[in-house]
Amino acid sequence: MTTRDKLEYNQVWLYVAVLILAVGLGFFAPGIASILDNHILISFIIAVLMYGMFTQIPFISIKESFGNRRFILAILTANYIAVPILVWILSQFLPQQSPVLLGIFLVLLTPCIDYVIVFTHLGRGDEKLMLMSTPILFVTQMLLLPVYLLIFMGKEAADIVNPEPFIEAFLIIIVLPLFLAVVLQILSRKSNSSKRWLNASAWVPVPLMALTLLVVVSSQINKLSGILDLIIKVIPVYIAFMVIMPLVSRLIVRWFRLDVFSGRAVVFSAGTRNSLVVLPLALALPEDLSTLVSAIIVTQTIVELAGQLIYVRIVPNFVLRDKQ
Repeated sequence: MTTRDKLEYNQVWLYVAVLILAVGLGFFAPGIASILDNHILISFIIAVLMYGMFTQIPFISIKESFGNRRFILAILTANYIAVPILVWILSQFLPQQSPVLLGIFLVLLTPCIDYVIVFTHLGRGDEKLMLMSTPILFVTQMLLLPVYLLIFMGKEAADIVNPEPFIEAFLIIIVLPLFLAVVLQILSRKSNSSKRWLNASAWVPVPLMALTLLVVVSSQINKLSGILDLIIKVIPVYIAFMVIMPLVSRLIVRWFRLDVFSGRAVVFSAGTRNSLVVLPLALALPEDLSTLVSAIIVTQTIVELAGQLIYVRIVPNFVLRDKQ
């Protein structure tokens, strides 16, 4: 393995170590944590992270993503029909407060497009199919998220979400990095220097994800004392989601008659969420709401990282086993 391969292979343990460090900074070094509590700094770090992630997604080969149509239909069915139904059911067990519901819907309705590829590989799934599906998943979630928020929250979503900072965050943290990444991918086909820059960008996602977790968790954790009761209530919902979704995904895999390896990719996709892509949208909320919504999203990341360590063993050994 190359050094970057080792970094990606061991990224979960890096994130766990960073989370422990972040909690320590938040509680025992409040001066440093207060310096890190800067939305401009956080937005900049996430924008660089998004750029690094987008450079690794084969946007210019999006036509090839439709090659395995049954897989694409299965992964879209799992993420945009099964997941929303389950999320709506689980949301009925939560306090019916707009910020809580917004945080849950933001994070659970958006499928992961980055480290899910690594987890799919570790769980003996088809990571190449997972990689090829990422541009489709990214485009569809950006189009469908506002639709689902409107369906699930209606006027409440319009009341709580001021469109101007949302649009600004979307343009700066998602659209701009996406544009730069796609331009670089196009240039890399004809320019060796651009190709080298594209290869160098592959180093960005893991360390920047770790840095994002460090900055966000350390700067926000001290603010949770007043909302800890709400945070505790969302954890069982996240656990229930991770337990139920592989079972539902298995039915979808069988329905579309996928092979074991592509089926595992569907299972991992449906069970892994896109917390750091929607985090900037939470940070764009008014300050009295952004802390709660951001905390709900980061809590999902922590639960998910622990859950993925179980997924990589349970999915290939119990959910979709190799055919004898």
